[in-house]
Amino acid sequence: MIYLKLFLTFLEIGAVSFGGGYGMISLIREIVVSNGWLTEGELLNFIAVSESTPGPIAINMATFIGASQGGISGSFLATLGVVLPSFVIILIIASVASGLLKRPSVKAFIDGVKPCVVALILGTAVTMGLSSVLGIKTISEEIKFNIRGFIILLIILAVHFLFKYVFKKKTKPILMIILSAVLGIIIYSF
Repeated sequence: MIYLKLFLTFLEIGAVSFGGGYGMISLIREIVVSNGWLTEGELLNFIAVSESTPGPIAINMATFIGASQGGISGSFLATLGVVLPSFVIILIIASVASGLLKRPSVKAFIDGVKPCVVALILGTAVTMGLSSVLGIKTISEEIKFNIRGFIILLIILAVHFLFKYVFKKKTKPILMIILSAVLGIIIYSF
């Protein structure tokens, strides 16, 4: 029955999430941790791997989580579940009305959803930051400061600001991910 549960869970995530993969992370985290499929730490690792592999993060996460729970069949069904709602909605929109996005009511809906998506992404970022740097997963837990994670965060921020303000160049996400991985290997080796 895990296969059906994976499919239905990720179908629900795909159907009710707005804002792309980053908007889905909060809902994926809530459902996956509450079902006991992954711990908070395992989920953070899955997010890191999903971010660093090619493809949309939500699809990668569904694939990895599905594989961890149900092997190849689980990964296929979780991925199908998360993709299916968007595929059907886009198919309907494309076939029904090409000018639908120009309608004031649709534009108002999308403009109303944007702040919610931003809040979900920021909330997830804060939660992940508190968990990885301060070791806080719930409000009642005491702080377990992770000096290594904090050092990596500071180095990444320094590199980002150095490129942005000194070199006047945009940092490439893949290079930042690779730098983070290298820093993690070096710093956590000690």
